[in-house]
Parts: sequence; structure tokens; C-alpha cells
Amino acid sequence: MQQITLGDVTITRVEEYYGPVDLTPRAFFPESPEEVWEDNASWLVPDFYDPDTDNVRSAIQTWVLRSEGKTILVDTGVGNHKHRPYAPVWSYLNTDFLGNLARAGVGPEDVDIVINTHLHVDHVGWNTRLDGRQWVPTFPNATYILPERDFEFWNPENEHKSLLGRGNQNVFEDSVAPVHQAGKALLWDGGLDIDANLRLEIAPGHTPGSSVLALDSRGDRALFVGDLLHSPVQIAAPDTNSCFCENPAESRATRRRLLGRAAEENTLVFPAHLGGHGAAEVRRDGDGFAIKEWAAFARL
Repeated sequence: MQQITLGDVTITRVEEYYGPVDLTPRAFFPESPEEVWEDNASWLVPDFYDPDTDNVRSAIQTWVLRSEGKTILVDTGVGNHKHRPYAPVWSYLNTDFLGNLARAGVGPEDVDIVINTHLHVDHVGWNTRLDGRQWVPTFPNATYILPERDFEFWNPENEHKSLLGRGNQNVFEDSVAPVHQAGKALLWDGGLDIDANLRLEIAPGHTPGSSVLALDSRGDRALFVGDLLHSPVQIAAPDTNSCFCENPAESRATRRRLLGRAAEENTLVFPAHLGGHGAAEVRRDGDGFAIKEWAAFARL
């Protein structure tokens, strides 16, 4: 099963890609202690790390939430036919993501809300699709909820300097600007209530506008944390950033704060890119955290 229910919210996992991302642990997580990979190999392999190729394994997936009669997408992956000259692993993909979404019971016209936790290349791609030579909103009836800080940061007109260099090139132009120009975008900052079950909260560090979606429904809780975590290694070693964090100190502080909250409140944590069971409850473990229980999703 790729569907669970928390309170009054149904959560479905829809895959775009799962496999290696051409990054070794030392490249992806340059701050991670070597021993954390060795000491936790029994459960990191094979879902999150392939020791034969020394490659991190990652999922590109969308969480589909059904809440109060609305269909909500959390992050939209990489997308098809997009030119990514400085991120070649994501360039000109041609996946069956929309087919996977349809098999989950969702057509493009059924989507009411799209939430981008932040505006990196692998979180906004299916915001748009190619129609002839034009990029148009994939989900024509949806409101796209975008963090204003990221919208301003990644807008090339503002000429902000990013840790990624040109790694996010073309992303704003083909996956963000078209939904804004179509009048489909809602920019927000600080916090935003989606409905009685769901609330967006700013969680900066990975990017200036990175956010989490908090679910609280009839005693069940979850946090959709985007790229706060790329690997469960960062649960065991929470001061470990990925190589993509714009503000490393802020990213560490945000990760520790939210993992602490999840441990104290028995909250299921949904990172954007975990393979395996996709999400987990955590507990405190010395100066870090540990997996308390995996979610009930089938392993990818």
C-alpha cells in the first residue's frame, strides 16, 4: 500500500523516480562522519545507500493529501522535457509521473492546491508541462502556494548569489514564473493555514523560504519537511547538512528544532526524498535522534 490515513487526512505516495543520484555520501553530505554510514549500514542498505557503487539512493516523489474535500500535492518533482544544463541527472526526463498520479486516482484537473516546500529543481518540475513551445500549469484548477522568500531569492531578476551556482538554472523561468503569470500563485511568508488539518510554517536554512507542512488531525500528527532531511543519516547525525544548504548554521538549527518537536509530539516525519518506507517516527538518542518506527507505506 502507498496510502495511509492520519486523522481525517488521507496521504498517498506517488513516485517519479527512485534510485542513485550520482553522489557519494562524502559529496552529498560532506559534514557526515564516516562512521555514521558504517555504524548504520544494516538499515541504510539498500534503501538509502548502495555500497557497491558508493552512491546515495534517493526518491523523487509527491505526497498527495486529501483533506476537507480538497486534493493537495506536496512538491512536484523534476518534470519532463526540462533543460537542466548544470543538473544533468534531471535534464530532459520523460517519466510516467502523470500516469502514476492517475493510478492514484488523481487527474491534473482534480488538483485543488499545489504546495512547493521550496523552489529547487526537484520540487517544482511538474508545476508546469510543455504545450507546444509554452510552459503552462499542469494542474489548471489548482492554486500554487509558493514561499515568498524563495520566489524572491530564485527570481533571476534579483541577481541573488546561490550556493548552487547555476544548479537551479532555468527552473524559475519554466516551472515557477508560468504559474505566477497565469494568476495561479499564492505567495506566503511566516505561516499559512491551509485548512483545519494543515498549516504551512517557514523553516529556513536549506533555502531562505524552505517550509514544512504540519498536519494535526484528531490526535494524529505529521510534518512534511521537504529537504530538511535528504537521508535518514541526518536523523542519526542532525548537524549534518547536505551540500545544497544555503545557510548551513540555520539549516542545522531548524533540523534539530523540528526533529525535537517530532520526537516530543509523536509526529510522523515525511522528508521529500526518502525511499524505503518513506516516512518515520523518531525518538531522541543521546545528542541525536533515531528511527522509532517506519511508516506503513510499502518499500519502494
